[in-house]
Amino acid sequence: MRVVGLAVGRVLKLAGGRIGKPAAFWRSLLVFSVRRMNIARNKSKGRPQDATSGRAAKRVIAAAIIAPVSALAIAGAAVTAASAAPTSPAAHAGKVPAPDGYRGRLVSVTALHTLPNAAAVKAELTADGFATGAVRYGVRTYRLVYRTVSATGRPTTASGLLAVPVNTAHRLSVVSFAHGTEIYRGDAPSMEAHGFETASAYTYSSAGFATVEPDYLGLGTGPGPHPWMDVPSETTAELDMLHAARTYLAGQGRTLRSRVFVTGFSQGASAALGLGRALQSGALPGLRLGALAPISGAYDLRHAELPALLDGELVRLNPDPRLGAKYSVLYTAYGLVAFNRLHRFYTSPAEVFQAPYARTIQQLFDSNHTAQQVINGTPGTLGKLLTARGFAVLRHPSGGLATVLRIDDSVCDWAPAAPTRLYLATHDEQAVNANTWHCQADFAAMHRHVPVINLGTPEYQHSRHLGSNVAATARIVRWFSALAR
Repeated sequence: MRVVGLAVGRVLKLAGGRIGKPAAFWRSLLVFSVRRMNIARNKSKGRPQDATSGRAAKRVIAAAIIAPVSALAIAGAAVTAASAAPTSPAAHAGKVPAPDGYRGRLVSVTALHTLPNAAAVKAELTADGFATGAVRYGVRTYRLVYRTVSATGRPTTASGLLAVPVNTAHRLSVVSFAHGTEIYRGDAPSMEAHGFETASAYTYSSAGFATVEPDYLGLGTGPGPHPWMDVPSETTAELDMLHAARTYLAGQGRTLRSRVFVTGFSQGASAALGLGRALQSGALPGLRLGALAPISGAYDLRHAELPALLDGELVRLNPDPRLGAKYSVLYTAYGLVAFNRLHRFYTSPAEVFQAPYARTIQQLFDSNHTAQQVINGTPGTLGKLLTARGFAVLRHPSGGLATVLRIDDSVCDWAPAAPTRLYLATHDEQAVNANTWHCQADFAAMHRHVPVINLGTPEYQHSRHLGSNVAATARIVRWFSALAR
């Protein structure tokens, strides 16, 4: 599904240098290299279809997502703190809609870190294990807190990281980068100074881009639990942060060019596709999709990622079977808890989780527990986590779970007009390659040929999943820079 990273402690010493914490989701685990395994590229194989899960149904879901997001479009190209979106649509019964002029409004700006010149950025990226070939400028970072809407359309706030180049340019091209899975709010991009989560922002901004990296709802300073893998709320959080960043930069005498270059990794790959689709539909006046480059996403939960979890593929792909089994547990638990909060398909955790975990599992995924606490509070195998009904629910999704899968799996059911590339690492041990091949096939069905860039077998702390972000970022920054000229 998404990012899993694995360092021991916040900083891992390797080869005499600092390797920043890659993804705090699994900070107490250490990833080893993954073994080779053939992943079927044929989308049609092993993908059962029924009346609720076919392409037509997914297109209806995609249209239903685009329409409300477009209706919530942040009005006007004028960049003022008071100019935001029209009222949120009544898509969820009982919600309190956000008032006019609410979405995207800045709440606060906090200056975070300054890397004053290219040499300082290169030192940072080298320590974090990222390439430095595109670095031209220093970087300043800020935490933006802004108004947005919750996954049910209620007024709320969110935070995110804004990074800008230290140069004299008044008009900046903008990159939106969506990060991978985190479970603890303190590990969101705007809460981190070093490491995997911030390195991408440093890379793009040091090449001359303004870079926005939303924390997502419920992470960073945002209230409540994080609605993990909820593409609609990821999309609104991304749109509203773009608006908030545009507002702040206008006050600093800098403006954003109209084309938004969109990328994201792991969980953020689906979020990037959601944002790209919304920008193409005109959801943010004055800004449009410039290019799209998702990396190693779980674009087909129902027919690629869930089978990989349930059938032991993540275990077989990892040279340490215990580690692969733990990944399966953590992703499955996070998904069941987060999805059930928005699309109720069980009433009591005991229906799907075994004792003693049924008593504590929902609290563990409240965004306030650290990765170490979640790891300690979950078993080592799915057989010890799930009840018989839990397995049945995942193998034969219906009701609310079928709904959320259709929503998430619709991210490739549209036709990007802007240049688009999909990136993967061979034999990714977490977001299995079938996700990307299925996404490419979905685009082809919409008469769009989207190339897949195979990065080979890059490794970051012995993980090809994490390595794909490092390797792809080095390529994407060059591609975006060429397109922005």
